[in-house]
Amino acid sequence: MTTATTVKTEYEAIIGLETHCQLSTNTKIFSNSSTAFGSEPNTNIDPVCMGLPGVLPVLNEKVLEYAVKAGLALNCQIAKYSKFDRKQYFYPDLPKNYQISQYDLPIAEHGWLEIELVDAEGNPIRKRIGITRLHMEEDAGKLVHAGSDRLSGSSYSLVDYNRAGIPLVEIVSEPDLRSGVEAAEYAEELRRIVRYLGVSDGNMEQGSLRCDVNISVRPVGRKEFGTKVEIKNMNSFSAIQRAIDYEIERQIAAIEAGDRIIQETRLWQEGAQCTSSMRVKEGSSDYRYFPEPDLAPIEVSNEQLEQWRSELPELPAQKRHHYESELGLSPYDARVLTEDRSIAEYFETAIASGANAKAAANWITQDIAAHLNKQKLTITQIGLTPTNLADIITRIETGKISNAQAKQKLPDLLSGISPEKAFAGLELITDPSVLEPIIDEVIAANSKELEKYRNGNTNLKGFFVGQVLKKTDKRADPKLTNELVEKKLNA
Repeated sequence: MTTATTVKTEYEAIIGLETHCQLSTNTKIFSNSSTAFGSEPNTNIDPVCMGLPGVLPVLNEKVLEYAVKAGLALNCQIAKYSKFDRKQYFYPDLPKNYQISQYDLPIAEHGWLEIELVDAEGNPIRKRIGITRLHMEEDAGKLVHAGSDRLSGSSYSLVDYNRAGIPLVEIVSEPDLRSGVEAAEYAEELRRIVRYLGVSDGNMEQGSLRCDVNISVRPVGRKEFGTKVEIKNMNSFSAIQRAIDYEIERQIAAIEAGDRIIQETRLWQEGAQCTSSMRVKEGSSDYRYFPEPDLAPIEVSNEQLEQWRSELPELPAQKRHHYESELGLSPYDARVLTEDRSIAEYFETAIASGANAKAAANWITQDIAAHLNKQKLTITQIGLTPTNLADIITRIETGKISNAQAKQKLPDLLSGISPEKAFAGLELITDPSVLEPIIDEVIAANSKELEKYRNGNTNLKGFFVGQVLKKTDKRADPKLTNELVEKKLNA
């Protein structure tokens, strides 16, 4: 959960995000070429995505399913009737010189998602961000600038068309965001949702999730928006926040200096930590949209819509509320556990297997998470099953083993060794009649320490407890041992 921030009190930032999300289908949106990332350049291509004469696109049904599910998860109204359009786009990485997209009749509209922040006093804030529309479209290729030129930095460009025809959904927010923090949290929540749905991996480093920011600044109290500026080239959530914060300050400074803000596209320069002008922003009329004549309109039946709705999982926000209100977890624990669907499912399986919710949360968010981070693994790749984690927690709570013993054996447990085998012969000694003779032996063997204890150095109790644990190979119940040692030392 992120702390909310504000701009100068006399100004207000108006922010909206356009997010391109690559769908995790095996083939492209209008052809059967592979969508695999990292292939050799220009190997995942075909006549359709290359725009060769005489070829016809055919919509990948999985793309429609994923788009509708994303729209439902974002509380959108799903269109009973929608269509594709041609968007004229004259770039070297777009072979047809137009992009197949959706213009006036998108597949989904009028939705929202909820973001969670905390104010300066640590109080939780929930804010609903509107979703204007979600539509399907194809991606363009990729330009690779190479060589060396004194002025431009490159002397030639290479084109990789592997990405041409990759299926995308573009998700456009309402201008409801007011700070870089809110925008970054919105983008993160959006990624959580598409990952939970399984419709996208959301990897920003591979270009699967790309956010463009539209931002303007106006004096507080004015109804009219200021001139909108678009920012591109942000490859992380922190970059989104920093780019917005910089642009807010830049626009405020320009307004106060009497300069005119122009509608343009700017790039975020990560090295310089600033935005720079790229081009004057095109309007929708510049793209000369018209209906795509080679693709039939899309009609989603009520039966198909309800089928896809029934397949939606519980989403991150719902899980967070459930974990906090019903399981009594802190907002921090709830957020960490719901960050990834596989972690949430692991946690819930452990709970269903009898684990205490708070204890399971502690093990998963601390010890197990540390192992995952160190080994660069996901929770599905470890040998410790959620059922075995519940077994370990039950053993600790019933006094069969100590928490220290469980942590000591954690590497073995994570490798897949069962609790029965890992803790064989390590059950805690909880019988006072077994522990008392051992304690008597320890006290008798350390008369000098006993004298110091009885002369006022009570911290030495820990020494005697440690000696008992050592003689029992840490099998002595720590709580009971503390009680018996103190009783005998004070006798």
